[in-house]
Amino acid sequence: MRMTGRATPSSIIIVGGGASGVVLAAHLLKSPNPDLRVSLIEKRPHFGQGMAYSTLLSAHVLNVSAAGMSAYADDPGNFSRWLLERGLATPEQAPVYASRSVYARYLKELLDEIEAREQQTGRLRLIREESLSISPTASGVEVALANGTSVVAHLAVLATGHDEEPGAGQGHAIRMGSEADTALDPEARVLVLGTGLSMVDAFLSLEQRGHRGEIVAVSRRGLLPSPHRKGNPIKLDVADIPLGTQLSYFVGWFRDLIRENQKAGIDWRDVVDGLRPFNQKIWQNWPSSAKRRFVEHTKAWWDIHRHRMAPEVYARVAEAVQAGRIRLVAGRVVDIAAGDGFSVQVQSRHTQQLERFGVVRIYDCTGIARDISTTSNSVVRSLVGRGLARPDPLRLGLDVTANCEVIASDGTVSAKILAVGPLTRGTFFEIDAIPDIRVQCARLSKRLLG
Repeated sequence: MRMTGRATPSSIIIVGGGASGVVLAAHLLKSPNPDLRVSLIEKRPHFGQGMAYSTLLSAHVLNVSAAGMSAYADDPGNFSRWLLERGLATPEQAPVYASRSVYARYLKELLDEIEAREQQTGRLRLIREESLSISPTASGVEVALANGTSVVAHLAVLATGHDEEPGAGQGHAIRMGSEADTALDPEARVLVLGTGLSMVDAFLSLEQRGHRGEIVAVSRRGLLPSPHRKGNPIKLDVADIPLGTQLSYFVGWFRDLIRENQKAGIDWRDVVDGLRPFNQKIWQNWPSSAKRRFVEHTKAWWDIHRHRMAPEVYARVAEAVQAGRIRLVAGRVVDIAAGDGFSVQVQSRHTQQLERFGVVRIYDCTGIARDISTTSNSVVRSLVGRGLARPDPLRLGLDVTANCEVIASDGTVSAKILAVGPLTRGTFFEIDAIPDIRVQCARLSKRLLG
C-alpha cells in the first residue's frame, strides 16, 4: 500500500481464514499498536484449514518438511518446536513430513493463542460467514456477508486461496472430497485429469477408501513429481543469475548449472532449492513472452522437480504405478460421452493414437492453471465483474502490484483492496506454499503497519 501522506490503517479485514489468512493475521497482530483491529472472515466451520489442510487422511502429508512450515517468517523453527513439544516428532527424526491435519491443528492452536491474548484488547474478531463482495467507501471498504450484514474497515486483504470448484472446461469432472464425490464400486476404473501432487492426493484418498480399480491419470506430459531427499541447497548470489533474459537462455544456463554441480556429486535437488530464494525475482524480471512460454512449455517440467513428494508417499505411488493400479498417460482427453458412467477418448502425445475406455468417475486434479475470471469465489468474481480488479496478463490470478495492491480494470492501483497467497501468482508465481506466503505476509504487515 502506498503510505505516503496517509495514516497507518487501524482496521483491516482479511477475507479468507485458511492458512494464508491466519498467517497474515498472525503477522499483523505482532504489532504493538493498541488501535489495530483485524477481522478474519472464513466461510468454513474451522479457521486455518482451507482446501489444503481440511483433510483428515493421515497419508496426506505436507510436501515441505517441518523445518520450512513455520507460520512466522522470522521464526522458521516455530512449527518444528511445536511438533517436538507435543511429542509428534523427535529430535533425531529429520526431515519430518507431518500430516496436513496436524498442520491444521498447529494453525488452529496458533490462532487460539492469539485470540486468547487479544481477548481483552478486542484487536481480533473472527467471523464465520461467507463474504460476497468488497466495496470501496469514502473512508475504507465494506465487505458484504451472506447473512445480510456487512463489515467495514480501512482496507481489505483477499486471502481466499485456491478455487474449490473444478476449472472451466473440465466437463464432467469433480473435485476429490466434494459433495459429488460419493461412494464408488471399489473395482471401478476412474479417470484423473492431471498427474501432479493433486493426483497423488486423489490416489491416497481412493486407496484409503479401499478402492482397488485402475486409476488412469492423464496430463500433457504424463510426468510424476519427484521425491524429496535430504540435502543442502547450493549457495547462489543474485549476481549469478541471468535475470531478464529470454526463457531459452535461462533454461540453458540452469541446465548447465545442474550439470556442473552433478559432476561435483551434488544432487539436482540442491540446485533447484538453491534457486528458490530468487524464484519470484526471476519471474518478475522475465519479459511477458518468457512468462507465457514458461507456463505453456516449461512449467510441467519445473513442477515435478520443484514441487516434490515426501519420500514415503513417493514409494507408495511408485509401487502403485509398477503394479498397474495407476496408469500414467501423456496425452489429452478429446471426447467424453456420458451414459452409464463415462466413455472417454484419449489421444496419446507421442503416437497420436486414440484410445477409448469407460470410467465411472472423472476427478479434476489439474492444479492451478485456470482463468481467474471464471472462479467460483463470489468475492473475486464480484470484484472482476465490477471492474475493481482484473486478471493478470496470463490469467493465473488477480493483477496486483509488487506491494500486493489490487489493480482495477482501468489500471488504477487500489489503496484499499489488497491480496496475498495464490491469488497473486501472476505477479509472484511461486506463492502457493507456506515458506513463500509467510514472507509475503510479513512484508505486507510491515509495510501496512510500519
